[in-house]
This record gives sequence, C-alpha cells and structure tokens, in this order.
Amino acid sequence: MKVIKLNFNEITFEDIKRAGDVLSGVSKKTDFIYSNICDGCDVYLKLENLQRTGSFKIRGAYNKIYNLNAEERVKGVIASSAGNHAQGVALAASIFGIRSIVVMPETAPLSKISAAKNYGAEVILYGNVYDDAYARAVDIKQKTGAQFIHPFDDPHIISGQGTVGLEIMAQIPGTDVIIVPIGGGGLISGIALAAKKIKPGIKIIGVESAAAASMKKSLQIGRPTSLKSAATIADGIAVKTPGELTYQITSRYVDEIITVDEDEIIMAVLFLLEKFKVVSEGAGAVSMAALINGKVDFPGKKIVAVISGGNIDISVLGRVVDKGLAKAGRKTELSTIILDKPGSLQDIIKIISDQGANIVEIYYNRISLEAELGYARVNMVIETQNSEHLEQIIKKLHEKCFKIQY
Repeated sequence: MKVIKLNFNEITFEDIKRAGDVLSGVSKKTDFIYSNICDGCDVYLKLENLQRTGSFKIRGAYNKIYNLNAEERVKGVIASSAGNHAQGVALAASIFGIRSIVVMPETAPLSKISAAKNYGAEVILYGNVYDDAYARAVDIKQKTGAQFIHPFDDPHIISGQGTVGLEIMAQIPGTDVIIVPIGGGGLISGIALAAKKIKPGIKIIGVESAAAASMKKSLQIGRPTSLKSAATIADGIAVKTPGELTYQITSRYVDEIITVDEDEIIMAVLFLLEKFKVVSEGAGAVSMAALINGKVDFPGKKIVAVISGGNIDISVLGRVVDKGLAKAGRKTELSTIILDKPGSLQDIIKIISDQGANIVEIYYNRISLEAELGYARVNMVIETQNSEHLEQIIKKLHEKCFKIQY
C-alpha cells in the first residue's frame, strides 16, 4: 500500500482527488434534497447526516489512518472529539484492525459515546468541551505513543473532508454558493480548497454558533485565538480554538463567516425534521439556520447547504422539538386561577377546544399558595397552529375573565 505524505503547509487539489480514490467504497456519495425555501434561488441540501457514522467525519479519519505507516499503526491511534470524529476514527481503526482510544467531553451526547464504543473504540470522558478532551488526549498520546488523529488541523483530515466539495461540484454542476458549518474548520477548509479550484468564483460561506464563534473572532483579530467558553446546543462545532492550518486556509479561501444563535439553531433542527424529514444535530443544522433566518442572500444563485451530521441524542431531540414548537407558538404552557367548584374546569376546556386547540397536559392544584381558599391553580400545555392562533385563544379566555399567564 502506497502511503502519501503531505507537507503540513501545502494541501493541493490533487491531494483531495487522491483522498477521493482512497475513500472509494468506504464513504458514501451522499444524496441531495432540493428546496425552494429561498425566493429566487435554488437550494440543495447535501446530506452528510446520512454518511457512515452519521457525519462527514469518516472521510478525514479514514484518509488519515490510511496514510499511516505500519509502525505507526501498530501503536494504535488516539483522538479527541465532541462525538462525530470519535465515531469516524473508531470505525476507520476497526476497518484497519488497529486499536483506537477516543477522549470525549463529559457533556458529549450519550448516543455519540455509545456509538464510538460500538465501533470499537475505548472511550475516555474528560472535561466539558472539546478543548478539554484534546488536552487529555495529547497527554495520553505522550504516554502511550499512539498516533494522534486530529479532528481538523491535519492535511490528510482536510483532504478527506474536501471530498465533500468534489461531490458537490460533480453532483450539482453550476453551484454558485456553498454554506458550511464551522467548528475547528476542517470541513470548510477542504470544501473551499476543492470548490475554488474547480470554480474560482464560487462563494464559500461559513456558519458558526454565536456562542462558539472562534474562527470568526480569529479572523477579526488576524490570528488563531481562543474563546473563554463555547457552550452551545451545536456540540459538534463547540470549539474554543480553531486550527492553525484551518485558519490559514479559511482566511484565504472562505468569503464570509456568519453566526446563528441558539434559538435559530433549534428552529432549524425542527424545520429540517418537519419539512424534509431530515434528522440533524445542532451543528449540522447551522447552515439551514442561516438560510431560513435570511442571513444568506444570493438571489438567482444555486446554493448548496451542507447538513454535516445527524447524531443527535433522542432525548435532546425531544427537548429541541418542544423548544422549537414553543418558539413558534405551537406548544404553550398556560396557567390561571379558577373557582374550585364543579364545571369551572369544563368552562376553560370548552373555550380552548372550541378554538381548535389541543390540550396535551393538565394539572389541577388546590393547594397552590397562589390560590386563595375556594380557588385552584390550573396549568395546561396546549398545542396550537401558530402564534396568531395562540393569541386568538388568549383573547377568548380574557373575554371570559380568565387571567392567563404564559
């Protein structure tokens, strides 16, 4: 097996094409979904959430391990990851029959921890964010001699991720804009290198969580810099410090970086699930968040938005859906005080049902300190069509002298 060695500071289009050959039969050429969510432009979703291990990370991890020599492989590999890179490294190592250790933050979703173990890795939990896990992994590497597989700041990793760009340009000819999530910058670096070589005038737009915008801040300062914290629902891109190499590539090839807040990410996850039946984690949905919130405006252009991963914990998904429904005015908790006598509860239920809403939870509390003797507090969770429908119901309840809190 021929091992290709790359200069750390030089990644070429040929390196990405070579990675494409290495990954043939290993990674999937993931599909696209067409969307008309933007007036006057064509939007295509590149579904890397349907990739092996549920994200694009298998591309870079496999390409990196492929390029290790026999002596390096026999010592095994170690990686740090918020979850998706861990799975990619674990699967790639298993394919090559070598040992893998992955260090993940203690806050990593249980689904990602279990998946990494199931793919064959030894999992160590350490710290609260990726950067904590990284420091621990480096320490273990020094003690064991295992080969460190960096999640983003490595030429072979970037070349592997760049195969996403090759596929986009081949599958959607004439693409004008590619919108890519950014964590450490490996994915956008590879895509930008590939796409700009094929079409120099193409626009590459990066999207970060506003709570973890380390690359945007680094570009503003003019050098890689670290955030004090990176707490976001988009755990896959919760990176305090971008890579040196990815910073160099991003500063040269990426046209713009925008940010989206937590509510926008939540609504994007819900939007993808409801409209396209696409399950995305928070990090994977930030490109969609940018689109549906009007932060990307390219009228008349052909846009590809990368949905980079779908490894969201089911319990988290449930909370995200509830939060998104509440944000959209479609699921709301109402509270009021009523007379504690027969028929009082029926009165309020009838008003709500007559307006076409659905009561999904109800709690009748006679001992609430907020209710005087002879009264009771009623808490209800109702489902409505939208915010306007909710306001209509509140208005009807007020007309019947119910004082509603929500």
